[in-house]
Amino acid sequence: MLQPKRRKYIKDFRGKMRGVTTRGATLAFGEYGLKSQGRCWLSASQIEAARRTITHNLKKGGRVWVRVFPDKPVTSRPAGKRMGGGKGDIDRYVAVVTPGRILFEVAGAAKEFVETAFSRASAKLPIKTKVISKEEEV
Repeated sequence: MLQPKRRKYIKDFRGKMRGVTTRGATLAFGEYGLKSQGRCWLSASQIEAARRTITHNLKKGGRVWVRVFPDKPVTSRPAGKRMGGGKGDIDRYVAVVTPGRILFEVAGAAKEFVETAFSRASAKLPIKTKVISKEEEV
């Protein structure tokens, strides 16, 4: 699973997911990209499941870039534990995604394979997404 090696501060506040993406909103590496249309917390396991689906459906050829990284810790308390006693332990890491963020990029594959791979990968994600390409972006 993806997670940071070290952090200066172990636990974070929950925060708000306001506005749209300003950085990471354009294609940087590949010819096609999967762009978010909603806002959510993407867990490391959801990112990995989508990445595996994309690489499996591209067959041979095609390079995949993951453009999001789960760097926000989410804490939880054990079930049945009474309130108090401080903040809970870190349960998982998530990536904060806002509308317009590029989640994955692909290069070196045919458009039909890319579209099927992205549609199957988006079924594993909790937000609406759309496929974009270099030609549409210009």
